Parts: sequence; C-alpha cells; structure tokens
Amino acid sequence: METQKPVVFIMGATGTGKSRLSVDIAAKYSGEIINSDKMQVYKGLDIVTNKITEPEQRGVPHHLLGEIDPETDFSAQDFRYHALSAIKRVVRSDKLPVIVGGSNSFIEALVEDPLSSFRDKYKCCFLWLDVSVPVLWSYVEQRVDQMVDAGLVDEVGGIYDPKADYTRGIRKSIGVPELKEYFEAEKEISSEELLEAAISNIKSNTCKLIDRQLSKIYRLKKQLRWPLHRVDATTVFEKQGKEAEDAWERDVLRPCFQIVGDFLNLNLNLN
Repeated sequence: METQKPVVFIMGATGTGKSRLSVDIAAKYSGEIINSDKMQVYKGLDIVTNKITEPEQRGVPHHLLGEIDPETDFSAQDFRYHALSAIKRVVRSDKLPVIVGGSNSFIEALVEDPLSSFRDKYKCCFLWLDVSVPVLWSYVEQRVDQMVDAGLVDEVGGIYDPKADYTRGIRKSIGVPELKEYFEAEKEISSEELLEAAISNIKSNTCKLIDRQLSKIYRLKKQLRWPLHRVDATTVFEKQGKEAEDAWERDVLRPCFQIVGDFLNLNLNLN
C-alpha cells in the first residue's frame, strides 16, 4: 500500500487569522502553503481579496495565490486539479503541504473526490480557527474601513466596466458588485451617500459570508464527520498590542503546534 503523506488544512471563517497561522505552521514544520480561497486565486485586487502581503509571507512559498486570470471562472473542480498538482510538487520537495482558505466547497471537492482517492493517498489534519461571531463581525467591519483607507475604492474603480459581467471571475469578490452602482452614478450626481451605502453593504455581505462559511464547516463536522480540531482565537481579537500577541502565542500557536506535532509524529510512526 502506498504510504500516506501528511497534509494540514487550516479552515475557518474570513478574518479569523488563517493566513497568519498558515505561515506560522509552515515555517515551523518546513511547509509550503496552497491557497484555497476562491477569490485570492485570481491576479489583482489584492486589497479587496485581502491577500497576504509579501512581508507577511515571511519567505514561505505560496501556491495558487494571485495566479489565475481574473476574467475567468475558477470552479471547485479547477481548484481540485491545480491543488492536487501543487500538493504533489510540495511532497516531492519533501515539504509539508499546508492548505489554507475560507472556501470550504473547494476543500470538500479536494478531500471527498473519489476519482483522485485523496484520502487513500493523504493523511489529513484539519485545524478550524474559530472566533466568537459577534467579535468577528465587529472585527471585519473595522477591517472594511481599514481596506477603504488603504485604497479599496480606487482599486475597484480600476477594473470598473459597465459592460462587464459581475457574476464571473474576480468581479464576484465582495466589494466589487457593491461599488458598481456608485461608479455608475459617480459622474452624474453627488455620490457620497452611494459610497456610504456601498461600504455598508460590503460590511453586511462580509458578515453574511461568515455565517455561510460557518454553516458549511458545521456540516463538514456533523454530517461528513470530518475530525476538525477547533481552536478558539476569540481572546486574540479582544486584546490589543502585546496582550493580543501573547494571546496568539498562548491560545492559537501553542495548541496548533501541539496538534500538528502530534499528527506528524503519529504519521511518521505509522509509516
């Protein structure tokens, strides 16, 4: 029987710190990261899609991050094909694949695919980074304001096209359809109220996304019986400065390192 190779998955709703955790895990366990966020796979709109920056990557190789033509649709099946290829490359390099992102339909398509026999070839460790919903809602609303300050509106304006299909490709990203009406009216009327309404809708739709993501995670755990290791990061978001960093070390990194370390040791012993 073929030796099962270890793969770590980092799941959770948007804004919970998955990207940061993935870099910490990959840096400690000689890993490479494979992005599974369905909007971050596309080239462009780095602010809108909240891509991890190059300094934040800390030199850890990232795959499927900002690689896909933004005008095309990238399906769960497309992700499965590209992710399998990336996983094989990472494993051949004797590195640990760390798959991270909030698009649970992509992860499910990869893990549950009967044609690739993924579970027969790979041993999975699922980390679920969770944050209390009211705390997370408050945080992502503040994050939208920060994204606006960082240039979100101008970034979206750069791809505005009244004739474009906003149900395809990167234009489906939260932040793009909401601003379409604002750009359409910008030259005709005073649009300050439209901009405020668009930003409010971006916040509301991000919170709705969190609810959908959590519903899918609960389904994977309860119906498909995925062995998810839930790690509660709420305290990190309730603190600031050094206290937040201490909470990250204590409440996130320490338990995650323990879980992944035990998983890798067990996998090594079994093989």
